[in-house]
Amino acid sequence: MSVKSYIESNKDRFLEELFSLIRIPSISAKQEHKPDMTACAERWTELLLSSGADKAVVMPTAGNPVVYGEKIVSPDAKTVLIYAHYDVMPPEPLDLWKSQSFEPEIRDGRIWARGADDDKGQSMMQVKGFETALKLDLLKCNVKFIFEGEEEIGSPSLETFCREHKELLKADVILVSDTSMVSAETPSLTTGLRGLAYWEIEVTGPNRDLHSGHFGGAVANPINVLCKLMADVVDADGRITIPGFYDDVEEVSAAEREMIAQIPFDEEKYKAAIGVDALFGEKGYSTLERNSCRPSFDICGIWGGYTEEGSKTVLPSKAYAKVSCRLAPHQDHSKISQLFEEYMNGVAPAYVKVKVTPKYGGQGYVCPIDLPAYKAAEKACEVAFGKKPLAVRRGGSIPIISTFEQVLGIKTVLMGFGLEQNAIHSPNESCTLDFFYKGIESVAEFYKEYK
Repeated sequence: MSVKSYIESNKDRFLEELFSLIRIPSISAKQEHKPDMTACAERWTELLLSSGADKAVVMPTAGNPVVYGEKIVSPDAKTVLIYAHYDVMPPEPLDLWKSQSFEPEIRDGRIWARGADDDKGQSMMQVKGFETALKLDLLKCNVKFIFEGEEEIGSPSLETFCREHKELLKADVILVSDTSMVSAETPSLTTGLRGLAYWEIEVTGPNRDLHSGHFGGAVANPINVLCKLMADVVDADGRITIPGFYDDVEEVSAAEREMIAQIPFDEEKYKAAIGVDALFGEKGYSTLERNSCRPSFDICGIWGGYTEEGSKTVLPSKAYAKVSCRLAPHQDHSKISQLFEEYMNGVAPAYVKVKVTPKYGGQGYVCPIDLPAYKAAEKACEVAFGKKPLAVRRGGSIPIISTFEQVLGIKTVLMGFGLEQNAIHSPNESCTLDFFYKGIESVAEFYKEYK
Protein backbone atom coordinates (compact mmCIF):
# COMPACT_ATOMS: atom_id res chain seq x y z
CA MET A 1 0.00 0.00 0.00
CA SER A 2 1.25 3.50 -0.82
CA VAL A 3 1.50 6.39 1.62
CA LYS A 4 -1.36 8.20 -0.10
CA SER A 5 -3.55 5.07 -0.02
CA TYR A 6 -2.99 4.51 3.69
CA ILE A 7 -3.87 8.13 4.46
CA GLU A 8 -6.98 7.98 2.27
CA SER A 9 -8.25 4.81 3.95
CA ASN A 10 -7.72 6.24 7.44
CA LYS A 11 -8.48 9.93 6.94
CA ASP A 12 -11.80 9.96 8.81
CA ARG A 13 -10.20 8.34 11.86
CA PHE A 14 -7.32 10.80 11.72
CA LEU A 15 -9.80 13.67 11.83
CA GLU A 16 -11.79 12.22 14.73
CA GLU A 17 -8.61 11.74 16.73
CA LEU A 18 -7.65 15.36 16.07
CA PHE A 19 -11.12 16.53 17.08
CA SER A 20 -10.86 14.64 20.39
CA LEU A 21 -7.85 16.82 21.23
CA ILE A 22 -9.34 20.08 19.98
CA ARG A 23 -12.40 19.62 22.19
CA ILE A 24 -10.18 19.86 25.28
CA PRO A 25 -9.70 23.61 26.01
CA SER A 26 -6.04 23.34 27.00
CA ILE A 27 -5.43 27.05 27.57
CA SER A 28 -2.16 27.43 29.44
CA ALA A 29 -2.64 31.16 30.07
CA LYS A 30 -5.60 30.59 32.41
CA GLN A 31 -5.34 28.79 35.73
CA GLU A 32 -8.95 27.57 35.58
CA HIS A 33 -7.92 25.31 32.68
CA LYS A 34 -5.32 23.43 34.72
CA PRO A 35 -7.44 20.23 34.69
CA ASP A 36 -7.79 20.53 30.91
CA MET A 37 -4.01 20.58 30.56
CA THR A 38 -3.76 17.23 32.32
CA ALA A 39 -6.68 15.81 30.35
CA CYS A 40 -5.08 16.84 27.05
CA ALA A 41 -1.72 15.36 28.04
CA GLU A 42 -3.39 12.07 28.97
CA ARG A 43 -5.29 12.01 25.70
CA TRP A 44 -2.03 12.44 23.82
CA THR A 45 -0.53 9.39 25.54
CA GLU A 46 -3.51 7.33 24.36
CA LEU A 47 -3.10 8.55 20.80
CA LEU A 48 0.66 7.97 20.74
CA LEU A 49 0.23 4.40 21.94
CA SER A 50 -2.55 3.65 19.45
CA SER A 51 -0.38 5.13 16.67
CA GLY A 52 2.44 2.68 17.40
CA ALA A 53 4.62 4.16 20.13
CA ASP A 54 6.17 1.58 22.46
CA LYS A 55 5.81 3.94 25.39
CA ALA A 56 3.90 7.12 26.19
CA VAL A 57 3.74 8.75 29.61
CA VAL A 58 2.75 11.99 31.29
CA MET A 59 5.71 13.47 33.14
CA PRO A 60 5.49 16.26 35.74
CA THR A 61 7.21 19.63 35.55
CA ALA A 62 7.04 22.71 37.76
CA GLY A 63 4.12 23.79 35.55
CA ASN A 64 2.01 21.84 33.10
CA PRO A 65 3.03 18.23 32.39
CA VAL A 66 5.12 17.01 29.47
CA VAL A 67 4.08 14.07 27.31
CA TYR A 68 6.97 11.76 26.44
CA GLY A 69 6.74 8.90 23.98
CA GLU A 70 9.11 6.70 22.01
CA LYS A 71 9.43 4.04 19.35
CA ILE A 72 12.84 2.35 19.36
CA VAL A 73 13.47 0.29 16.22
CA SER A 74 17.17 -0.31 16.89
CA PRO A 75 19.78 0.98 19.37
CA ASP A 76 22.09 1.51 16.40
CA ALA A 77 19.64 3.57 14.34
CA LYS A 78 19.48 7.36 14.20
CA THR A 79 16.93 9.03 16.48
CA VAL A 80 14.47 11.80 15.63
CA LEU A 81 12.96 13.80 18.49
CA ILE A 82 9.53 15.25 17.66
CA TYR A 83 8.67 18.42 19.57
CA ALA A 84 5.16 19.89 19.71
CA HIS A 85 2.89 21.69 22.16
CA TYR A 86 -0.62 20.83 23.25
CA ASP A 87 -1.54 24.16 24.84
CA VAL A 88 -3.45 26.77 22.85
CA MET A 89 -4.11 30.49 22.97
CA PRO A 90 -7.29 31.81 24.64
CA PRO A 91 -10.09 32.00 22.03
CA GLU A 92 -11.32 35.49 22.93
CA PRO A 93 -13.00 37.56 21.59
CA LEU A 94 -15.63 34.84 21.37
CA ASP A 95 -18.22 36.97 19.54
CA LEU A 96 -15.97 37.05 16.46
CA TRP A 97 -16.02 33.28 16.00
CA LYS A 98 -18.38 31.94 13.33
CA SER A 99 -18.56 28.58 15.13
CA GLN A 100 -17.72 27.26 18.59
CA SER A 101 -13.99 27.72 19.25
CA PHE A 102 -13.51 24.29 20.83
CA GLU A 103 -16.06 22.37 18.81
CA PRO A 104 -14.34 21.65 15.47
CA GLU A 105 -16.39 22.22 12.36
CA ILE A 106 -15.58 21.35 8.75
CA ARG A 107 -16.65 24.15 6.44
CA ASP A 108 -15.43 25.25 3.01
CA GLY A 109 -12.76 22.56 2.94
CA ARG A 110 -11.31 23.68 6.26
CA ILE A 111 -11.23 22.57 9.90
CA TRP A 112 -12.35 25.53 12.02
CA ALA A 113 -11.40 25.54 15.72
CA ARG A 114 -8.82 26.80 18.18
CA GLY A 115 -5.78 24.56 17.73
CA ALA A 116 -6.77 23.37 14.25
CA ASP A 117 -3.35 24.59 13.12
CA ASP A 118 -1.41 25.78 16.19
CA ASP A 119 -0.42 23.26 17.25
CA LYS A 120 -2.83 20.35 17.60
CA GLY A 121 -3.41 20.06 13.87
CA GLN A 122 0.29 20.15 13.05
CA SER A 123 1.12 17.80 15.97
CA MET A 124 -1.40 15.31 14.63
CA MET A 125 0.25 15.50 11.21
CA GLN A 126 3.47 14.40 12.88
CA VAL A 127 1.87 11.55 14.80
CA LYS A 128 -0.20 10.27 11.90
CA GLY A 129 2.78 10.56 9.56
CA PHE A 130 4.74 8.46 12.06
CA GLU A 131 1.90 5.92 12.17
CA THR A 132 1.74 5.77 8.37
CA ALA A 133 5.48 5.19 8.04
CA LEU A 134 5.40 2.53 10.77
CA LYS A 135 2.46 0.64 9.25
CA LEU A 136 4.07 0.67 5.80
CA ASP A 137 7.47 -0.43 7.15
CA LEU A 138 9.13 2.83 6.10
CA LEU A 139 10.42 3.71 9.57
CA LYS A 140 14.16 3.01 9.80
CA CYS A 141 15.00 5.40 12.66
CA ASN A 142 14.03 5.66 16.31
CA VAL A 143 11.41 8.27 17.15
CA LYS A 144 10.93 10.12 20.43
CA PHE A 145 8.15 12.57 21.23
CA ILE A 146 8.13 15.49 23.64
CA PHE A 147 4.87 17.46 23.79
CA GLU A 148 4.72 20.38 26.22
CA GLY A 149 1.83 22.37 27.66
CA GLU A 150 3.39 25.82 28.09
CA GLU A 151 4.62 26.98 24.69
CA GLU A 152 2.03 29.74 24.45
CA ILE A 153 3.28 31.21 27.75
CA GLY A 154 6.98 31.01 26.94
CA SER A 155 7.84 27.40 27.94
CA PRO A 156 8.92 28.34 31.49
CA SER A 157 9.30 24.73 32.69
CA LEU A 158 10.76 23.02 29.63
CA GLU A 159 14.40 24.06 29.93
CA THR A 160 14.64 22.54 33.39
CA PHE A 161 12.87 19.40 32.15
CA CYS A 162 15.40 19.09 29.31
CA ARG A 163 18.36 19.52 31.68
CA GLU A 164 16.97 16.89 34.03
CA HIS A 165 16.24 14.39 31.23
CA LYS A 166 19.11 14.95 28.77
CA GLU A 167 19.76 11.22 28.37
CA LEU A 168 16.09 10.43 27.81
CA LEU A 169 15.88 13.10 25.09
CA LYS A 170 19.13 12.15 23.36
CA ALA A 171 18.65 12.29 19.58
CA ASP A 172 20.36 13.14 16.30
CA VAL A 173 17.91 15.80 15.21
CA ILE A 174 14.69 17.49 16.34
CA LEU A 175 11.73 17.75 13.96
CA VAL A 176 9.10 20.41 14.59
CA SER A 177 5.82 21.21 12.86
CA ASP A 178 4.82 24.56 14.36
CA THR A 179 5.66 26.95 11.53
CA SER A 180 4.10 27.97 8.23
CA MET A 181 4.67 27.82 4.49
CA VAL A 182 4.89 30.78 2.14
CA SER A 183 1.56 29.89 0.53
CA ALA A 184 -0.55 26.97 -0.64
CA GLU A 185 1.09 27.29 -4.05
CA THR A 186 4.63 27.77 -2.71
CA PRO A 187 5.72 25.13 -0.20
CA SER A 188 8.64 26.11 2.02
CA LEU A 189 10.76 25.01 4.95
CA THR A 190 11.61 27.45 7.71
CA THR A 191 15.35 28.00 8.12
CA GLY A 192 15.27 30.80 10.66
CA LEU A 193 13.16 32.20 13.50
CA ARG A 194 13.27 35.50 15.30
CA GLY A 195 13.91 35.72 19.02
CA LEU A 196 11.49 37.28 21.49
CA ALA A 197 11.44 39.55 24.53
CA TYR A 198 8.23 40.39 26.41
CA TRP A 199 7.41 42.85 29.20
CA GLU A 200 4.55 44.27 31.22
CA ILE A 201 4.59 47.98 32.02
CA GLU A 202 2.80 49.81 34.83
CA VAL A 203 2.65 53.62 34.90
CA THR A 204 1.43 55.26 38.10
CA GLY A 205 0.46 58.91 38.49
CA PRO A 206 -1.71 60.12 41.40
CA ASN A 207 -2.40 57.83 44.36
CA ARG A 208 -6.04 57.41 43.34
CA ASP A 209 -8.37 58.02 40.37
CA LEU A 210 -9.19 61.72 40.13
CA HIS A 211 -12.05 63.86 38.82
CA SER A 212 -10.89 64.96 35.34
CA GLY A 213 -12.60 68.32 35.72
CA HIS A 214 -10.96 69.19 39.04
CA PHE A 215 -7.53 67.79 38.18
CA GLY A 216 -7.31 67.57 34.37
CA GLY A 217 -4.59 69.86 33.03
CA ALA A 218 -2.85 70.05 36.40
CA VAL A 219 -1.95 66.38 36.96
CA ALA A 220 -0.37 64.09 34.38
CA ASN A 221 -2.65 61.36 33.06
CA PRO A 222 -0.80 57.99 33.21
CA ILE A 223 -2.58 56.73 30.08
CA ASN A 224 -1.47 59.79 28.11
CA VAL A 225 2.09 59.37 29.37
CA LEU A 226 2.14 55.63 28.60
CA CYS A 227 0.90 56.23 25.07
CA LYS A 228 3.64 58.83 24.50
CA LEU A 229 6.34 56.57 25.93
CA MET A 230 5.25 53.67 23.75
CA ALA A 231 4.92 55.77 20.59
CA ASP A 232 8.47 57.06 21.02
CA VAL A 233 10.00 53.56 21.01
CA VAL A 234 9.71 53.47 17.19
CA ASP A 235 10.66 56.48 15.09
CA ALA A 236 9.20 57.72 11.80
CA ASP A 237 11.56 55.45 9.83
CA GLY A 238 10.46 52.33 11.72
CA ARG A 239 13.70 52.17 13.73
CA ILE A 240 13.63 51.21 17.39
CA THR A 241 15.08 54.05 19.47
CA ILE A 242 16.40 52.04 22.44
CA PRO A 243 20.15 52.84 22.74
CA GLY A 244 22.30 49.83 21.87
CA PHE A 245 19.34 47.88 20.50
CA TYR A 246 20.92 47.21 17.08
CA ASP A 247 24.45 46.46 18.33
CA ASP A 248 24.16 42.69 17.75
CA VAL A 249 21.71 42.62 14.86
CA GLU A 250 23.06 40.43 12.07
CA GLU A 251 22.87 42.16 8.71
CA VAL A 252 21.43 39.78 6.15
CA SER A 253 23.87 39.07 3.33
CA ALA A 254 23.28 40.31 -0.19
CA ALA A 255 22.91 36.69 -1.32
CA GLU A 256 20.17 35.97 1.20
CA ARG A 257 18.41 39.24 0.44
CA GLU A 258 18.37 38.18 -3.20
CA MET A 259 16.92 34.80 -2.20
CA ILE A 260 14.20 36.54 -0.17
CA ALA A 261 13.42 38.71 -3.18
CA GLN A 262 12.70 35.55 -5.20
CA ILE A 263 9.89 34.50 -2.86
CA PRO A 264 6.53 34.99 -4.62
CA PHE A 265 4.89 37.97 -2.91
CA ASP A 266 2.05 40.23 -4.01
CA GLU A 267 2.00 43.27 -1.77
CA GLU A 268 -1.46 44.36 -2.92
CA LYS A 269 -2.94 40.95 -2.07
CA TYR A 270 -1.07 40.99 1.25
CA LYS A 271 -2.63 44.34 2.17
CA ALA A 272 -6.07 43.27 1.01
CA ALA A 273 -5.92 40.04 3.01
CA ILE A 274 -5.36 41.90 6.29
CA GLY A 275 -7.52 44.90 5.43
CA VAL A 276 -4.97 47.73 5.39
CA ASP A 277 -4.38 50.44 2.82
CA ALA A 278 -0.63 50.82 3.40
CA LEU A 279 2.25 49.03 5.09
CA PHE A 280 4.79 50.41 7.56
CA GLY A 281 8.15 49.14 8.70
CA GLU A 282 11.86 49.79 8.95
CA LYS A 283 13.12 52.02 6.16
CA GLY A 284 15.47 50.36 3.67
CA TYR A 285 14.04 46.85 3.91
CA SER A 286 11.36 44.98 2.02
CA THR A 287 8.19 43.72 3.66
CA LEU A 288 9.46 40.12 3.66
CA GLU A 289 12.76 41.22 5.21
CA ARG A 290 11.00 43.27 7.86
CA ASN A 291 8.79 40.41 9.03
CA SER A 292 11.45 37.70 9.02
CA CYS A 293 15.03 38.96 9.44
CA ARG A 294 14.67 42.35 11.14
CA PRO A 295 13.64 43.15 14.72
CA SER A 296 10.33 44.77 15.61
CA PHE A 297 8.52 46.34 18.57
CA ASP A 298 4.80 45.96 19.28
CA ILE A 299 2.30 46.96 21.92
CA CYS A 300 0.31 43.77 22.46
CA GLY A 301 -2.21 45.26 24.86
CA ILE A 302 -2.83 48.60 26.60
CA TRP A 303 -5.42 49.57 29.18
CA GLY A 304 -6.36 51.79 32.13
CA GLY A 305 -9.12 54.03 33.42
CA TYR A 306 -12.81 53.46 32.72
CA THR A 307 -13.71 51.12 29.84
CA GLU A 308 -17.22 49.96 30.72
CA GLU A 309 -20.49 51.09 29.14
CA GLY A 310 -21.29 54.78 29.26
CA SER A 311 -18.95 57.57 30.32
CA LYS A 312 -16.98 58.38 33.44
CA THR A 313 -14.87 61.52 33.56
CA VAL A 314 -11.91 60.09 35.41
CA LEU A 315 -8.20 60.81 35.42
CA PRO A 316 -6.87 57.31 36.23
CA SER A 317 -4.21 56.49 38.77
CA LYS A 318 -2.60 53.78 36.66
CA ALA A 319 -2.10 52.63 33.09
CA TYR A 320 -0.74 49.31 31.83
CA ALA A 321 0.70 47.77 28.68
CA LYS A 322 2.04 44.45 27.47
CA VAL A 323 4.78 44.86 24.87
CA SER A 324 7.11 42.63 22.91
CA CYS A 325 10.12 42.71 20.61
CA ARG A 326 10.85 40.19 17.90
CA LEU A 327 14.61 39.88 17.71
CA ALA A 328 17.07 39.17 14.91
CA PRO A 329 19.57 36.29 15.17
CA HIS A 330 22.44 37.02 17.61
CA GLN A 331 20.37 39.49 19.66
CA ASP A 332 20.33 38.15 23.22
CA HIS A 333 16.86 38.47 24.73
CA SER A 334 18.24 38.99 28.25
CA LYS A 335 20.45 41.86 27.08
CA ILE A 336 17.58 43.44 25.13
CA SER A 337 15.30 43.08 28.15
CA GLN A 338 17.80 44.96 30.30
CA LEU A 339 18.31 47.66 27.66
CA PHE A 340 14.55 48.23 27.41
CA GLU A 341 14.16 48.49 31.18
CA GLU A 342 17.03 51.00 31.39
CA TYR A 343 15.58 52.97 28.48
CA MET A 344 12.11 53.21 30.03
CA ASN A 345 13.52 54.31 33.38
CA GLY A 346 15.65 56.89 31.59
CA VAL A 347 12.86 58.50 29.57
CA ALA A 348 10.10 58.32 32.21
CA PRO A 349 9.11 61.86 33.26
CA ALA A 350 9.23 62.84 36.94
CA TYR A 351 5.44 63.18 37.22
CA VAL A 352 4.85 59.42 36.92
CA LYS A 353 6.45 56.23 38.20
CA VAL A 354 7.20 53.51 35.63
CA LYS A 355 7.62 49.84 36.51
CA VAL A 356 8.87 47.40 33.84
CA THR A 357 8.45 43.69 34.55
CA PRO A 358 10.24 41.28 32.16
CA LYS A 359 8.06 38.23 31.48
CA TYR A 360 9.78 35.81 29.12
CA GLY A 361 11.98 35.60 26.06
CA GLY A 362 14.07 33.44 23.81
CA GLN A 363 16.84 33.50 21.25
CA GLY A 364 16.49 33.38 17.49
CA TYR A 365 17.49 30.32 15.48
CA VAL A 366 19.03 29.50 12.09
CA CYS A 367 18.97 25.97 10.58
CA PRO A 368 21.78 24.84 8.24
CA ILE A 369 20.28 23.64 4.96
CA ASP A 370 22.95 20.95 4.50
CA LEU A 371 21.74 18.84 7.43
CA PRO A 372 20.76 15.30 6.34
CA ALA A 373 17.42 15.73 8.11
CA TYR A 374 16.79 19.02 6.29
CA LYS A 375 17.51 17.30 2.97
CA ALA A 376 15.09 14.50 3.92
CA ALA A 377 12.40 17.05 4.81
CA GLU A 378 13.03 18.90 1.55
CA LYS A 379 12.59 15.70 -0.50
CA ALA A 380 9.53 14.67 1.51
CA CYS A 381 7.74 17.98 0.93
CA GLU A 382 8.61 17.84 -2.76
CA VAL A 383 6.89 14.46 -3.01
CA ALA A 384 3.77 15.57 -1.12
CA PHE A 385 3.38 19.06 -2.60
CA GLY A 386 4.72 18.43 -6.10
CA LYS A 387 7.51 21.01 -6.04
CA LYS A 388 10.73 21.64 -4.14
CA PRO A 389 10.14 23.79 -1.06
CA LEU A 390 11.87 27.15 -0.70
CA ALA A 391 14.20 27.77 2.22
CA VAL A 392 12.87 30.84 4.05
CA ARG A 393 13.21 32.61 7.36
CA ARG A 394 10.00 33.31 9.25
CA GLY A 395 9.13 36.11 11.63
CA GLY A 396 7.70 34.06 14.49
CA SER A 397 9.48 32.86 17.59
CA ILE A 398 9.72 29.44 19.20
CA PRO A 399 12.08 30.22 22.10
CA ILE A 400 12.53 26.59 23.08
CA ILE A 401 14.24 25.81 19.74
CA SER A 402 17.37 27.75 20.72
CA THR A 403 17.16 26.17 24.19
CA PHE A 404 17.22 22.71 22.62
CA GLU A 405 20.45 23.62 20.84
CA GLN A 406 22.03 25.08 23.99
CA VAL A 407 20.92 22.36 26.43
CA LEU A 408 20.64 19.21 24.31
CA GLY A 409 23.16 20.14 21.63
CA ILE A 410 20.74 19.18 18.84
CA LYS A 411 19.80 21.07 15.68
CA THR A 412 16.14 21.43 14.71
CA VAL A 413 14.48 21.09 11.31
CA LEU A 414 11.34 23.24 11.08
CA MET A 415 8.89 21.36 8.87
CA GLY A 416 5.68 23.33 9.31
CA PHE A 417 2.42 23.22 7.38
CA GLY A 418 0.59 26.36 8.48
CA LEU A 419 -0.65 29.15 6.23
CA GLU A 420 -1.08 32.85 6.92
CA GLN A 421 -4.83 32.61 6.32
CA ASN A 422 -5.16 29.98 9.05
CA ALA A 423 -5.41 32.86 11.55
CA ILE A 424 -3.54 31.23 14.42
CA HIS A 425 -3.97 33.10 17.75
CA SER A 426 -7.05 34.82 16.26
CA PRO A 427 -10.77 34.08 16.12
CA ASN A 428 -11.73 31.57 13.41
CA GLU A 429 -8.44 29.68 13.39
CA SER A 430 -8.50 27.00 10.71
CA CYS A 431 -6.52 24.49 8.68
CA THR A 432 -7.30 23.22 5.20
CA LEU A 433 -8.12 19.54 4.93
CA ASP A 434 -5.78 19.38 1.95
CA PHE A 435 -2.82 20.60 4.01
CA PHE A 436 -3.72 18.33 6.92
CA TYR A 437 -3.38 15.27 4.70
CA LYS A 438 -0.38 16.60 2.78
CA GLY A 439 1.35 17.26 6.09
CA ILE A 440 0.80 13.66 7.14
CA GLU A 441 2.13 12.49 3.78
CA SER A 442 5.21 14.72 4.09
CA VAL A 443 6.08 13.32 7.52
CA ALA A 444 5.68 9.73 6.31
CA GLU A 445 7.90 10.50 3.32
CA PHE A 446 10.46 12.07 5.67
CA TYR A 447 10.85 8.75 7.45
CA LYS A 448 11.22 7.06 4.09
CA GLU A 449 14.14 9.37 3.30
CA TYR A 450 15.83 9.70 6.70
CA LYS A 451 17.93 6.64 7.58
